Parts: sequence; structure tokens; C-alpha cells
Amino acid sequence: MPLLEMRNIVKEFPGVRALDGVSFTLEAGEFHSLVGENGAGKSTLMKVLSGVYPEGTFTGEILVDGGVSHFRGIRDSEAAGIAIIFQELSLVKELTVGENIFLGKEPSNFGVINWSELYHKASNLLRDLHLPIDPRVNVGSLGIGQQQLVEIAKALSQDAKILVLDEPTAALTESEVETLFGILRNLLARGVGMIYISHKLDEVFAMSDRITVLRDGRTVSTHKAADITKDGVIAAMVGREVGDIFPNPDHEHGEVAMRVSNLNAYSIDVPDKKVVDNISFDVRRGEVLGIAGLMGAGRTELLMSIFGAWQGPVSRRIEIGGRQANINSPGDAISQGVGFVTEDRKRFGLILEQTILDNMTLAGLRTISGKFVTNRTRETIAAKGPMQSLRIKANSPLTIAGTLSGGNQQKVVLGKWLLTNPKVLFLDEPTRGIDVGAKQEIYAEINRLAKEGLAIVLVSSELPEVLGLSDRIIVLHEGRMAGQFTRDEATPEKVMAAATGHPQ
Repeated sequence: MPLLEMRNIVKEFPGVRALDGVSFTLEAGEFHSLVGENGAGKSTLMKVLSGVYPEGTFTGEILVDGGVSHFRGIRDSEAAGIAIIFQELSLVKELTVGENIFLGKEPSNFGVINWSELYHKASNLLRDLHLPIDPRVNVGSLGIGQQQLVEIAKALSQDAKILVLDEPTAALTESEVETLFGILRNLLARGVGMIYISHKLDEVFAMSDRITVLRDGRTVSTHKAADITKDGVIAAMVGREVGDIFPNPDHEHGEVAMRVSNLNAYSIDVPDKKVVDNISFDVRRGEVLGIAGLMGAGRTELLMSIFGAWQGPVSRRIEIGGRQANINSPGDAISQGVGFVTEDRKRFGLILEQTILDNMTLAGLRTISGKFVTNRTRETIAAKGPMQSLRIKANSPLTIAGTLSGGNQQKVVLGKWLLTNPKVLFLDEPTRGIDVGAKQEIYAEINRLAKEGLAIVLVSSELPEVLGLSDRIIVLHEGRMAGQFTRDEATPEKVMAAATGHPQ
């Protein structure tokens, strides 16, 4: 009898079926890896298991130790012995290690926290895990790697029999990874079952008993690790062709619009860790340069470092139009002719409480409206152009941006940067969270802009999108350039192999 069984799980969001009949099993003491492209459904499945998506928001069954479980929330999942460590840490950095480990379940006497018992238990737990960490120090004073290990200690404080780890090594050094794997091996020997989500196939094959591949919200296959190769996993992860949704790119490439040389960027939290490692490339007028790679590969960090928005140390040389460009801030980048449609439109791309007009003219306000006094008439005339060309569905430019659909919000962000008349346009996940119809319209606009001579650098987690839109593709793996392909050379298998650090 499996320790865990998930049967025919279906989870839908408006307009999207994120999980389409997924089934999954886990044995006691088993290390079972869950792999797939970004957006395949891995994290969604684990959110169902952890109670983040409670019973009633999905269909299917979850069985623990043979009995059907009903998770109305996270606490029900925890009570069943399930602990999940998400990629984004959930620690409170202002609290101590011990306080974080027992947050919400502090030992108490008559409603008063017993601090002596709390730190005694924390010390015993850390010692049991062979973690030389003082439970009385603030979590914020620890490095990211040690914070990740504290997160694991927190999960194990509830006597978990099922441990889910979502990209746990993304911020760890090699020595910290070895420490983590040593802890996990000890837990496996005690009978703890583990579900491991990672894009790092070396780790997957080093630790796994079985590997399950998800694709497009469905279970593709489950294999014993010994019975499948890395190439076999990659082929199962990809397993699809680029469809007719993409326009035929017939761009004529001109002179080099931007050249980036020897770009190095360092982690904000771990000073000695490079997030971008000695990357050099150029992009020509009329060219769409795709940047591919898996989560944590350094794609967004690369664009932010060029744009002057990365908060950690950066070194590089940038030439725009054949001349050296000194870019130390986003304002410098805009003045040099660089536009940036960011990955998170709601956080970095829009002021949701403001109108389409205010959002669309924001980046180019000085040239559109004048340096000292805003000219609303000129702004309105300027905004109507992109509204029409991008077919933004809104009653007027005075419509509040937050009331628009995701696709129309994305078009407003794109229109904002087009009004700056950029020489180079960065697009970071330009179709994330929008429907197929809006995607097709944005694809057509990207193709049109390239035909008009704009240099475009495109980052996307959707492999078909990179393959379908790009004239040339650079692949990143752990901050380094792992491959470069022309449109004719690029195949899903080649790109995915390079992205996982195993170029063919």
C-alpha cells in the first residue's frame, strides 16, 4: 500500500485546466522526483497536496496510508504528516531560528510561551539534523543556504512522514547541497517519503528511486530512475511541436543594435554567488533573440543587470548603436533607448489604480508631454495610437488599468514602452497569464515590430514560444551560456538538453 496516492486530480483556473487527471504515488522511504517544463503543473499539484488549494477547488482523491484524506486547508495537510517547502522561503527574518521553527505551534503553559522548552526542542532538532546553527540567532543574519536548512528543520518539527521539496537547492552552494542531501538520506532511512521538484537532472538522477514527468498538466510517464536516461526524461518533458499559433518570422536583420560583453552579476543575498556568469551577446535590428533556460537559470537577472535594475554588484560593457552606453539605472537605460516589459506586470509594469493613459505615458512622459508641465492633450493623442494598434479593449484611455483583463493589461505595458521609441526592447515572459487569443495578438505585434527594425530580446519559460518567435536562441544554465542556436538549428530536445546542463 502506497504511503501517498493522488488519483485523477483535476484543477482548473478561469480559462485554464492546470491539472488534467494527474495520478501520482509515493512509497515510504522513497525519493520520487517530479519533473517537467515550467508550467507543466508540478507546483499546482503540490499545492493541492498541501491544502493551499483545499478540497472543493479540485476533483480527484488524495489517500494517505490507504485512507481518503479531506484537506480543507494547510493545517489539515500538516496534521496528515505532509510538509512542503516551497521555492520561496516562508521564514520571518526578524524572528530567531527557534521562533521560526515552532511558529504557530510554540510550546506553552496556560497560554504563555515556554521559551526555555522552545529553544531546547529547537536545539535538539538542529543537532539531530547535524545543523550547526544557534537557535537563538535571527534568521535574517543567516545566509540563504542556512535559511533553506532552517526551513527544512521547521517542516520536520511537525513529524512529517511526507516531505515535499520544490527547487530546494536553487540558492545553495555545492557544499550546502551535500549537507542537504546527507540530511535527506538520513530521513529516507527513517521511512520519510520525499517528493522532489527540480530542473537539475544531475540531482534528480543522483537521488531518485522513481521519476514522474508532467507535461501540460498531465502525467506523461513514471519510470524507475535506473530504467530511463536523462535524454529520455528530456524527450518526455518536451514531447510537442511548435504549433501554427506563431507568425512566420521573415525579418531582415540590420546592424548590431546592442552588444553586451562580459556581463557578471552577483546575488543580492549571497555576495560571492554569481547569478549571471560572464555572458556576452549581441542583438541586431530586426532580430528576435530568444533567451531560454529553466527557472533559476539567470534569465531575468541578465535583463535587469543590463537595464540597471539589478540590486547586486554588476560588471559589464554595453554598446548601443556602436557606442558605449553607461547604464547605472533604469532611467539611464530608457534615455539610451532600452525598453523593458517586465516579468511581473502587476508589480513592476503597471500602477493598477491609475488610468491606461497615466500608465502608458509614464516611461516616456518627458518626450511626450514636456519636461516641466504635463500636456494632457498630447498625452491622450499619444496613448490612442498604441490603444488602436494593439487593440486594447477599453472604453477610453481613462479606464483604470486594474479593471482590464490580463491580456489587455499586458498590452498596456507593451504600449508604454513603445511610446519611448526604443532601439532595443526586452520582453520578459510577455504572455504569462493571458489567454491564447491575447497571446496570438502579442505574437503578431512582436513579429511586426521586428519587421520594422526593432531589436527584441525575448525571455520565456514556454519553450514553444521561444522556438516559434526567435530568429536566434541563447540558452542559459545556472547563470552561464550553455548553448546558442539559429532558428534552423534549434529543436526542443537540443534547447532543453542545454537548459538542463547536458548539451547534445
